[in-house]
Amino acid sequence: MGIGGRRSGRGGQLVLATGIWLAAFCAAADAQFFSSAGADDSFALRPPRDVPSAPPGPAQSLVPPSGNAAPSVAPKGPLLQSPASANPGAQAHAASAASALLPGQGALAVSARFGRDLPPINGSLHWRVYRTEQNGVPRLVKEDKGPAPTFVLPAGPYIVSVGFGLATMTKAVQVRAETMKDVFEIPAGGLRIEGRVGDARIPQGQISFDLYKGSQFEPGDKRPIATAIMTGDIVLLPEGAYHIVSNYGDANATVRSDIRVEIGKLTDATINHRAAIITLKLVSERGGDPIASNTNWTIITPGGDVIKELTGVFPRIVLAEGDYRAIARNDVRTYERDFKVITGVDGEVEVLAR
Repeated sequence: MGIGGRRSGRGGQLVLATGIWLAAFCAAADAQFFSSAGADDSFALRPPRDVPSAPPGPAQSLVPPSGNAAPSVAPKGPLLQSPASANPGAQAHAASAASALLPGQGALAVSARFGRDLPPINGSLHWRVYRTEQNGVPRLVKEDKGPAPTFVLPAGPYIVSVGFGLATMTKAVQVRAETMKDVFEIPAGGLRIEGRVGDARIPQGQISFDLYKGSQFEPGDKRPIATAIMTGDIVLLPEGAYHIVSNYGDANATVRSDIRVEIGKLTDATINHRAAIITLKLVSERGGDPIASNTNWTIITPGGDVIKELTGVFPRIVLAEGDYRAIARNDVRTYERDFKVITGVDGEVEVLAR
């Protein structure tokens, strides 16, 4: 999987006043989500019914199952971590680092888990170690993207921050001239979103999602923490309530929905749109070929609000269910027609050039 989309975000749990500034910085750098390989942003608009679909499943656990028995059914989609609960390579590295300590140095072995009595997080982690300068500004001294790295450091105070997507945890650590271990608890989960019209899945690339902290009905900060999330992307988030703004096409097919992310689980959210794809044609007679020269189009509501302006012989647009008027301007002449959009009924709107 590759990293995709535009990013923005804030941290999760923080420690110390310095840690507040630090976690905000780290969250901006780590606000990542993982997209399906092979995505193509340049394909033509397709009706949702042309795309094979399957009903979404319930939230699946991100923590490995107990015991050695393999699950009878493969989970839908990728897990966010390796099913292994132990990391022999990391343990060997920690032992090697401890044996190579110089006088005045200490070894800090770190790992992360979803919470108390939950298994470790074995992937998608980004560790940073800072030393506070005399001016009070933390300076990055070590960095690692492994699941359980060991940092060899001169004894002294440090700030250690770990990012798991948009979830972060920061601690102040006093390194001593010995081997130390510290476990970071990150109460986080994953979110994967798709859009549908009826029971038909909206094709990837024709719909995108913005994510906001808290319910859509709560007052307060309404800036997105992640934008342009695509179908199939997995967003790693602190546990809690969020709301999704789903944008189907680039006109007025927008839906808002609340969602809750659970610790250690991947939640699949399905956003249902009441919309359809409309193709506009300026014709000399009903059922005829469109007039070849480019036509300027304006789509308005019955109240006169402009929804979208387009140019072309066969422009296609996604519109929310409702009543509209199409205004076509061609060769200094203007033509109009009222039409109605019904959910899931894709079709053509012909405007007669008379």
